[in-house]
Amino acid sequence: MPPEYRDPTDPAEWLRRARSNVARARADRGLPDVLYEDLCFDAQQAVEKCLKALLVQRKVPFPKTHAIADLLTLVQPSGLDVPADIRQASELTEYAVEARYPGLFEDVMHEDYVQALDLAERVLRWVESLVSPPKSGPRH
Repeated sequence: MPPEYRDPTDPAEWLRRARSNVARARADRGLPDVLYEDLCFDAQQAVEKCLKALLVQRKVPFPKTHAIADLLTLVQPSGLDVPADIRQASELTEYAVEARYPGLFEDVMHEDYVQALDLAERVLRWVESLVSPPKSGPRH
């Protein structure tokens, strides 16, 4: 059976992936060998995918980027006011690249992780409230 095609023009697909990143960030925190840097990367990825879901829904083209501030900048001209607590998520961009490799970034502490996860969950709730419900069909 061929794999199911995931439509990148469907905002629900972007949100599905964002939820997965948030779930991984939550679930892996108890594993002894998992680094906070990697959990924060998942939080950053969740925010990035949430914003791309919103841009897809609003039919705003976006570049391939990990820069949260750039994506937020694209959202505002589409007629949507981005709350200050959501704009805070631009802080997560540093986890997209530098924090993933040894020597490029200071160790991420538990408090940093908690804040990153909180931001990701906040953005996810905000975008879910704005993006139309997913198409009906089986969930995987």
